[in-house]
Amino acid sequence: MKLWNALRGWAAANAAALRLCFHMTVAGLLAYVLAELLALPRAYWAVFSAIIIVQASVGGSVRATIDRVIGTIGGAVAGGAVGYLLPHDSALSRGVALVIALVPLTLVAALRPNYRIAPVTAVIVLLTFDAQLGPLGSAFYRILEIALGCFVGLVVSLVLLPARAHGLVISTAASMLTQLADLLGDWLAVLAGSLGRTRITQLQDNIRVGMARLEIVAGEARQERRAHLTQFDPDPLVLTIFRLRNDVVMIGRAAAEPLPGPIVGHLRQPLEQVSQAAQRFLRTSAGALRERKIPPALDAVEQALAKFIATIEELRREGATQGLSADDIGRLYALEFAFEQQRQNFVDFRDRVTECAGAHSEA
Repeated sequence: MKLWNALRGWAAANAAALRLCFHMTVAGLLAYVLAELLALPRAYWAVFSAIIIVQASVGGSVRATIDRVIGTIGGAVAGGAVGYLLPHDSALSRGVALVIALVPLTLVAALRPNYRIAPVTAVIVLLTFDAQLGPLGSAFYRILEIALGCFVGLVVSLVLLPARAHGLVISTAASMLTQLADLLGDWLAVLAGSLGRTRITQLQDNIRVGMARLEIVAGEARQERRAHLTQFDPDPLVLTIFRLRNDVVMIGRAAAEPLPGPIVGHLRQPLEQVSQAAQRFLRTSAGALRERKIPPALDAVEQALAKFIATIEELRREGATQGLSADDIGRLYALEFAFEQQRQNFVDFRDRVTECAGAHSEA
């Protein structure tokens, strides 16, 4: 029973990987069967293409299909034309043919990395063509085999347990909110002198990786939208997440060192209230985003920020900040500015979560 529960837990934690494994296996097997039924001379190119095309999301598969088909056609046409027009019955002549075919194709691949398959296909056509088919016949069958594999991979991604990129955008964004909440809480605790910087570096690394992942899945979601597979526009949500990350970066710069002793006692409680309210908003918003629900209100955040700013103004009126260094005074102003920016971005983000909830209810 324990083993079964452990397996279920592992499967739940790795559901995306298992789905991708299933898609790749089915696509490869189906491509092989179809290529054999069609008596294609090199069925393995269909299998290769089907496996390569299958991505973690439908949008990724659509983009990979377009890039591979365009690159394959360009490479096969170039390789077939050069092979047909130039004799290459010796090592020297084959080398000359390769240079003529590869120079323009490798330039295209260097400028547009998505089309790196083009020079590879040209090489395959030139060096491995069937003598009975000739270079043009070999080029035709390479296009057919690779196009078949791409078609199979795309259909499998669309039909069998499809994973839409917009869902990955939302889940990744929600994960980023949780990590930003952790980092914000740690920075404000450092500022108040109540916590060290033990896990801050690790959190920053995790967020950096997560933001890169968010940009990737957002690109796949844009491809789904261009293919009319969804109406979801990832850009407003993704841009707001990036702005929230920048807010935490600004706060982190101001919190590089604890506040000086003369004022830290006055600001520790207001900072803790800001930290708790902001973290609660981010974590609750992450849950609302995942569940496509209305986000929480901002009342607690605004009240905590108002108290923090009022406390600083009172310290200034009392002259408590006069003995501070220019750097410390600058950090206080930077912190106020960063908190105000964060409040405005919280408002924008709340609108984005509301939009996601509305789009889900309409769907």
